[in-house]
Amino acid sequence: MLIVTTNEIPGKNFEVIGMVSGSTVQAVNAIRDIGSGLKNLVGGEMKKYTELMGKSRDIALERLEQQASSLGADAVVAVRYCTSELAQGAAEMMVYGTAVKFI
Repeated sequence: MLIVTTNEIPGKNFEVIGMVSGSTVQAVNAIRDIGSGLKNLVGGEMKKYTELMGKSRDIALERLEQQASSLGADAVVAVRYCTSELAQGAAEMMVYGTAVKFI
């Protein structure tokens, strides 16, 4: 399935099916969170959080694609990501866009 951040796909005409989204809530374990807290004091990349957010993006995008596919979409346009902290060490990753059918 074609997934793009643009509102148009060059050379393609399509009809809008509707909004689709995918999300996941992920948390680090307490041991990793303590280690990341120490890293925060000295500076540098928090690699475990970076890995967690990458995994979260992959899961959310897969869920968006599944929802779009179940609606018969050929593509999803205007895709955006957003995230929010739900609790200490836990965040929601959401991706959303517009499912379209090529005509």
